[in-house]
Amino acid sequence: MPIINSIVNFLSTKRLKSIDEFRKKPFEAQEAVIRGLVDAAKGTEWGKMHDFAPIRSIEMFQQRSPVQDYNQAKPFIERIRQGEQNLLWPSEICWFAKSSGTTDDKSKFIPVSEESLNNIHFQGGKDTLTVYNYNHPGTQIFTGKGLTLGGSHQIDKLNERAFTGDLSAILIENIPFWADLFRTPSQKVALIPDFEEKMRRIAEEAIPENVTYFAGVPSWNMVLMKFILEQTGKSNLLEVWPNMELFIHGGVSFTPYREQYRRLLPSDSMNYMETYNASEGFFALQDDPNSNDMLLMLDYGIFYEFIPMDRFFEKGITPLTVADVKTGVNYAIVITTNGGLWRYIIGDTVEFTSLYPHKIRITGRTKHYINTFGEELIVDNAEQAIKFACEKTGAIVSEYTAGPVYMDANAKGGHEWLFEFEKEPESLAEFTDALDQALIRLNSDYEAKRFKSITLQLPIVHSVKKGIFYQWLKQNGKLGGQHKVPRLYNSRDYINALLAINITMR
Repeated sequence: MPIINSIVNFLSTKRLKSIDEFRKKPFEAQEAVIRGLVDAAKGTEWGKMHDFAPIRSIEMFQQRSPVQDYNQAKPFIERIRQGEQNLLWPSEICWFAKSSGTTDDKSKFIPVSEESLNNIHFQGGKDTLTVYNYNHPGTQIFTGKGLTLGGSHQIDKLNERAFTGDLSAILIENIPFWADLFRTPSQKVALIPDFEEKMRRIAEEAIPENVTYFAGVPSWNMVLMKFILEQTGKSNLLEVWPNMELFIHGGVSFTPYREQYRRLLPSDSMNYMETYNASEGFFALQDDPNSNDMLLMLDYGIFYEFIPMDRFFEKGITPLTVADVKTGVNYAIVITTNGGLWRYIIGDTVEFTSLYPHKIRITGRTKHYINTFGEELIVDNAEQAIKFACEKTGAIVSEYTAGPVYMDANAKGGHEWLFEFEKEPESLAEFTDALDQALIRLNSDYEAKRFKSITLQLPIVHSVKKGIFYQWLKQNGKLGGQHKVPRLYNSRDYINALLAINITMR
C-alpha cells in the first residue's frame, strides 16, 4: 500500500466514524443541523422576519418559515448581489453559482457562503475520496492527478465585489492551495470561458500528466475524452493514462453513457462512483460500489425535507423529515442550507431505496416530465426503458429528449422521442417497440393510456444526426458546465428546436 494511502486512512478515521453515526441516527443528525442553522441566522433580516430566536424544534421552524422556490427567494438574492449583507445568512456572501439546473432563459443565482463552500461542497469532495479509499484500500489515485473540467466565472454585473459563475469554477477558484497540487489542468486553463478553447488547452496540459481519476458531468467529459483521443491518435483512454482507475460522475444520469465509457476505458479495474452535487449543495454519494444508490449526507449544514410528488401541488402540505419518509415513494426535495437557502425547492425528485442508512436515487425533476395525457412519465421511467431497449437491440444512446404529440381532430396523442445514437439499433422499429413495452411495464398510468391505443399511440422515434444536441447547446450559449437539454419536457419547445437543427445540419 502506498504511504500516502496510509496517511489518508489515518486522517479519515474520525470522519468515517461520523458518517457511521448519522447512518444510525439520521434524525438526530438533522435536528442538530437545523438548530445550528436557525441559531446562526436569527439575527439576519430573514431570521428576524420569521422570528427565529424562540425556535426550539423542527415543528416550530416549519411553522414560521415558508416553503419557497427561486422566484420567491429571488428578491432577497438580488439585494445580496447588489451588495447588501446579513439578509439570509450572517457571513458575507460574494459568490453566486449560476444554476444550470434549468434551461429557462432566466438564470438562477444561488448564494454561496464561506460555510457552504467549506462544510458542504469541499466536504463532499473530501468524503467522496475518503469513502473511495475505504472501499478500495489498494487504490493508486493519490499517486497521480485528478482531471476536472470546470466552468468559468465573471464579476457580477450588479456589484464589482460579487462574482457569478458555474459552481465548478467557484470551487476551483477557492480550492485550498495544497489540493491544487493534485489536480489538472491549471487554474488558469480550467477557468477559460470558451469551452472549445478550454478543451484544447486541457489536452495540452493533461495528456503528459499521470491522470489517475477524473470527475464531472458524463456528457461534457465524454466530449473532452473523445477530443483527447483525437489529439493523441489512441484507441482508448488507458493508452493515454494507463493508471486511470476512477470516474466520479454526477449532474446527469450515467445510464445512457455507461456503455460508451466502457469502450473508452476497456478495463474491469475501472471504477465509477456517483455523487449528487448541484449549485445548491452536495447531497449524496455512492458509498457501496456494488449498489447504484447513494448515501444522503446528513451532517453537512443542509436540512432536508421531502414532499411526496403525488401531493406536490397541494397547498398547505407539511413536508416530511428523514424520520417520516418511506422507500419507493417519489419525493421533491426541500433544503435549508448554510448558504442562506430557507426551505427551498431545488426542483429534483428522489426515491429512498433504504432507511437506516438513508439512501436515495435521483428520479428526475419536478418540471421535467411528460403528463399531457395523465401518463405521469418521469425521467427514471425513461432511463430504465431506454436501457432495456438498448440491451434488446444492441443500440448505444448518446443523448435523447422527448415531448408530447398533441391530439387533434384526426390524431390521437403520443410521445415523440429524439435519439442521438452512438451505435444505431439493429431495427429502429424494434427499438421503438421495446421502449414502449418497457414504459408500459414500468408505469401503470402510461399503461392505462396506451391500452388499445385509446389515448396514446405508439411513440414516434427519430434517429437524429450526430452533434445536434451539442449544436443546440452551442447556439444557446450553454456549452460546458452542467448545461443539458431536458430529457423530458411537457411541451414541444425543445423537440421542435432540435428537429429544426436536424434538418439544417449536414
